Amino acid sequence: MIAPVLPPFLDVGGTAVFALSGALLAARLNQTFVTCAFFALLTGVGGGSVRDAMLGVPAFWLRDFWVVPVILTMALIAWFTPRKWWEGSWLEWADAVGLALFSTLGVAKALAFDVAPLAAIILGIVTGCVGGIVRDVIAGVPSILMRPELYVTAAALSSSLCGVMILLGMQQGLAMAIAALAGFTLRGAAMYWKIELPAYSREVSD
Repeated sequence: MIAPVLPPFLDVGGTAVFALSGALLAARLNQTFVTCAFFALLTGVGGGSVRDAMLGVPAFWLRDFWVVPVILTMALIAWFTPRKWWEGSWLEWADAVGLALFSTLGVAKALAFDVAPLAAIILGIVTGCVGGIVRDVIAGVPSILMRPELYVTAAALSSSLCGVMILLGMQQGLAMAIAALAGFTLRGAAMYWKIELPAYSREVSD
């Protein structure tokens, strides 16, 4: 099968912002540089690696020279940046950018490999969410998946919009840009205004 034609910087760009979020979390937890780099690696390539494994192709970062240097650079940035500069919501905003980028990239790559539309959208969600979930689990903090915030919902919006627009014939790059902006906007609005999904609270009557 011929590899799909996708913007070459997107995997590296999405990896960079996700890697930064992982490294920032490790720094926030007062870990060593080795741990920061490890968190950056897991977070940066986690979602894309799962996507590629499900597509039956080599993980994207194994054949891209720039991925590992970019990950190490993000770890260095997190390590040497004074805590007061990023102690606020930098982690959440970096994660939101990575979520939006990887969700659109995941569905676009899946469609390029002739995956069924709904399955491709699910792969987009997986690509966007898995890195952050792995980061939280390894760090021992409550996973974003288990909180009522609009996280998976934002990934679903990006992935669905991107998939639908590509299937309708829109130019791939434009579809990915619009979908990524939509997902990032939803995630950003949810963080800023504390928008959450209602939790299950059904009570069984006697």
